[in-house]
Amino acid sequence: MKAVFVAFLLMCGAFPAAAQSSGERIEAVIASQFEAFQSNDVEEAFSFASPMIKSMFGSPERFGQMVERGYPMVWRPEAVSYTCLTEREGKFYQSVLITDEGGKKHSLDYEMIETDTGWLINGVYFRPPTCLGA
Repeated sequence: MKAVFVAFLLMCGAFPAAAQSSGERIEAVIASQFEAFQSNDVEEAFSFASPMIKSMFGSPERFGQMVERGYPMVWRPEAVSYTCLTEREGKFYQSVLITDEGGKKHSLDYEMIETDTGWLINGVYFRPPTCLGA
């Protein structure tokens, strides 16, 4: 019985670390894509997209054009902060607050999927700010 209790305590202690680790890895993927866009490296930015996104756009160039035209705040952010990571209906969403070059704030949710090779971006959605964070 004592061994079961110790195992239970270890498992409980491991869950927050695992969640934090996933959150940090998700933020790192999103930050890496921002850096790639800043460097005009659409091929690198495209590497962080899920297979579904890659099949929708077909090429890094088409993907880059869509982001530049449809998400200019992602293409050239002035400031980025990560607010909350949530799970809804089995999907993970990282909320990101972006300040564009004109000073306007935008709240976006990055839908993330975990693959054998790590976390990938499966979509980005505009939303009203609903959570507070760093």
